[in-house]
Amino acid sequence: MANLWTDSAEERFDAPPLDGQVEADLCVIGGGFTGCSAALHAAAAGAHVVLIEAETVGHGGSGRNVGLVNAGLWTPPETIAKLMPDQATGFSARLAAAPALVFDLIESHQIACEPVRNGTLHLAHSEAGLRDIADRHRQLSAQGAPVRLLNADETAARLGIRAYHGALHDARAGTVQPLAYARGLARAAVAAGAKLHEHTPATGLARDGDSWRVRVAGGEVRAAAVILATNAYHRDLDGPGVPPVTGVNFFQAATAPLGAEAANLLQGGEGCWDTGMVMTSLRRDRAGRVILGAFGSMEMAGRDIHLGWARRKLRALVPDLGEMPFTHAWSGRIAMTGDHLPRILRLGPSGYAAFGYSGRGIAPGTLFGKALAEAVVQDREDGLPVRPVEAHRDRFTALRGAWIETGATLVHAAGARL
Repeated sequence: MANLWTDSAEERFDAPPLDGQVEADLCVIGGGFTGCSAALHAAAAGAHVVLIEAETVGHGGSGRNVGLVNAGLWTPPETIAKLMPDQATGFSARLAAAPALVFDLIESHQIACEPVRNGTLHLAHSEAGLRDIADRHRQLSAQGAPVRLLNADETAARLGIRAYHGALHDARAGTVQPLAYARGLARAAVAAGAKLHEHTPATGLARDGDSWRVRVAGGEVRAAAVILATNAYHRDLDGPGVPPVTGVNFFQAATAPLGAEAANLLQGGEGCWDTGMVMTSLRRDRAGRVILGAFGSMEMAGRDIHLGWARRKLRALVPDLGEMPFTHAWSGRIAMTGDHLPRILRLGPSGYAAFGYSGRGIAPGTLFGKALAEAVVQDREDGLPVRPVEAHRDRFTALRGAWIETGATLVHAAGARL
């Protein structure tokens, strides 16, 4: 089974590989949300931009995403304030406004990515989960966020199913077709004057005098500035790169378009995820498909276990669907830092890497890309959402990733959790 987003994306995009030597004001490495946003905003500001992508635009996490355009992070505001006390207020405010940036870009560039801005629902799968979202509601409300705590009846009315103890509705958020959004950003970047090259993996990165040299198989880019935007899909290269972070797999499975049998399910188009330790996501697309997601990989030994769980889970949530087969199933990797906060790493003069969105790639990635573009074009860092660090280290990243995959497989083998 294939990736639904690849099959359903209205936006089309392709670009030739880089051949030869070119010069630029900015070289962006990576064609996901961060990289394409950086290329678009830098080119719109008048910079000569070259973006290189090892595969195709949106090949990585940006094209495998759930498509939730969330405000903020998984980490609640008070925890953020403890982890970064001198930056938290501005950082949280920037993230709160990030969905508006996404939807404004979609409108201004007419990106055909099925945008729906009816909010998201954080579902309480248990009484403990209800206490968790109630505390998040308290913290977000104190910041003036337009969030609402729903009881079980209100949640059931929005979902069309009665399976949860309550929900936190965030009116700032919404959903998109993520691959189409990434491709739309790339198209807009080209229209602004950026040069994009697919099937062009970077093999080396080095500072040479007052510029950066980015080596690729077919040539080289020499640029005054570089932005490394590879995140969870970073490939080893000769030179500075993204430091190891925990790689977490998340899969999704989609039904065929549904009609009357699922008419009451998510009529408002909200995207959902729950409070379970092995999180479950639920949403629909414009064609009416039901898309269920959870931690786990479709490319590892637990694939059949995860799919079996997804079938049981969907049948338990929506019994009227009966034995509804999945037509698509796919997975992607999330780059998760130890504290679940994203980082900007300073690679050298006018050189940055952004990574570690911890499952919140769309809005933060778009924001970080824009801010990094502005930083290199204006040669100033005070507009960045977080202060750049000179180094970053998380311990036991491979072990943590394997532990999460194993835990998800064991949970899914046990049955459908409601």
